[in-house]
Amino acid sequence: METVVWSKPEKERAGTPLLLMMHGYGTDEQRMVNLFPQLPKEFTCAALRGPMPIGDHYGWFLLDYFLANDFADVITATNKVFAWIESVKRNHSSVSLLGYSQGMAMASTLLRLRPEGFQATVGLSGFVLENDLLALSESFDSPPPFFWGRDKADPVIFNDAIEHTADWLEKNTALTARTYPGMGHRIEAREMADVSAFLRFYVLR
Repeated sequence: METVVWSKPEKERAGTPLLLMMHGYGTDEQRMVNLFPQLPKEFTCAALRGPMPIGDHYGWFLLDYFLANDFADVITATNKVFAWIESVKRNHSSVSLLGYSQGMAMASTLLRLRPEGFQATVGLSGFVLENDLLALSESFDSPPPFFWGRDKADPVIFNDAIEHTADWLEKNTALTARTYPGMGHRIEAREMADVSAFLRFYVLR
């Protein structure tokens, strides 16, 4: 990845758990950088910029209004992230994922393709891709821990995507699901407090 913002200088990262953070569609890595102070200080956080320009901002792959995508774009993006992970993971005790909005689609896709590679996964105000090829290839030896936070009245993620996401997460993961009335398509401090508790339990204990 060409642009990555780290929460710690390089000399302080060795041996720490890595939290890879992916922003939503039509924004950039700064949205994730703003969350660094709300996450456990034991983590090294890395906020990646999506590789696809979306106007003056960025995304991971093209989406239409109904969240439809070209799966070739998805695989191209995930391969770029996997290559970046391979370049840094030896320096860390574990790797976990956090994705917001479209970033949750990325985080869950990374998990589906390499379930053994991640300690824990967090999805915020997002969705899991509905794709037959992914469904055929995925296999979990044990349900991976997954935190899903959202507002039930989120105006961006439509109901069919929510229903598929809920069904997939309940069937395939050790799910911690939380809802935050009035939050909308955002991330709030009360949600981040729950995310931090989840990461402490599944990664730091």
